[in-house]
Amino acid sequence: MEIPNLVPHIEALIFASDKPLTAPEITELINNAFGFMEDKIPQEEIEAGILEIQRKYEDPVFPFDIRESGGGWQFLTKKDFHKTIAQLNGEKFLKRLSTAALETLSIIAYKQPVTKGEIEAIRGVNSDYSIQKLLEKELIMITGRNEDLPGKPLVYATSRSFMDYFGINSAADLPKLKEVLGENLIAPTPLHHIESIESDTASAFIVSEEGELVVNAEPSAEDGPTENDAPANEE
Repeated sequence: MEIPNLVPHIEALIFASDKPLTAPEITELINNAFGFMEDKIPQEEIEAGILEIQRKYEDPVFPFDIRESGGGWQFLTKKDFHKTIAQLNGEKFLKRLSTAALETLSIIAYKQPVTKGEIEAIRGVNSDYSIQKLLEKELIMITGRNEDLPGKPLVYATSRSFMDYFGINSAADLPKLKEVLGENLIAPTPLHHIESIESDTASAFIVSEEGELVVNAEPSAEDGPTENDAPANEE
C-alpha cells in the first residue's frame, strides 16, 4: 500500500481514538484492518505517514494538529485557540482537586516511583485520602511494591492519563523545579547538611543543587478528609 492511500487511515485512527495511539498500536490496527494483504505494513511506513499528517496540519488554516502527547499520537487544539475552548472545559478537572491532592500529585510526579510513607515524610501529614482521590481520578497508579522496605509497601507513579492531561510523554518531560520556581526562589542546600537539621519546624522541602526534592521532615499531623483535603465541590 502506498503512503498516499495509507495516510487517511492513520489519520482516521488518531482522530477516532479516545486515547493517544502509539506508532506500534497504529501499525497493528492498520495491519488488522488489511489482513488480506500478504505483506505486513512495517512500522517505518506508519511513522512516515504520521510525519506527512504532521506537515499537513502545520498549515495555519487548521485550528488543531497532531502531537505526541500522553504516550502516543493525538489531535490537539493549537495554543492560539486555548482561551476559546477553555469556555467549554475550563480547568474544572483540576479544580476538583484540593490543595492537598495537588501537593500529593506533585510529589508523586517528581519522586516516582514513591511509597505512601515517602509522600507523608515530605508532606508531614497522613496522605491516605489524597492518594485515594488521585487513584479515583486515574491520575496516579499502583506500579507494584517496594520489596526492600518493611511490609513491602505499595509504590505509586503518575498514570498515562496524567501525561495526557499535561501534554507530556514521560516524567522526564516535567520541568526541573528550579525552572518552575525560578532561580531567585531556590536556595540550594548541600546534601551533607541535611542530617544536621533537627528542628521540628524544618522545611518539608529541600532543593538540591540539581533542582531535585530531598526529604527533610517527620510526620507532624493527621490528615484524612480535612477542610483543605476534601473541598465541598469535590466528588
